[in-house]
Amino acid sequence: QVQLVESGGGTVQAGGSLRLSCAASGQAFTYSAMGWFRQAPGKEREFVAAISWTGDDTEYDGSVKGRFTVSRDNVENTVYLQMNSLKPEDTAVYYCASRFPGHVLASIPDMYNDWGQGTQVTVSS
Repeated sequence: QVQLVESGGGTVQAGGSLRLSCAASGQAFTYSAMGWFRQAPGKEREFVAAISWTGDDTEYDGSVKGRFTVSRDNVENTVYLQMNSLKPEDTAVYYCASRFPGHVLASIPDMYNDWGQGTQVTVSS
């Protein structure tokens, strides 16, 4: 089991940037694939990005590709989501999640085992 805590959310103007962090506890993090998801009010939770346990493989939703970058530091037990060129439609609660096996990326929430509590990102126009 992996315990996850997100941070770094906030309010930013359109075109701005934010970097989200997801701090993990538990040795299992090193061998876990990690995903970022988001959920806007009245909408279902949607996939944003994922990264393999080594960091060698990444995957992005088409709506964020080229603007967001997922990375991880297995020494610091942290995964990051760098968000640039933010748009009002990026406004949501952002969650990180972990899954096994660590080399298999997934875009479906049900394929993840552990979740953080979420951090709010608000982009004003």
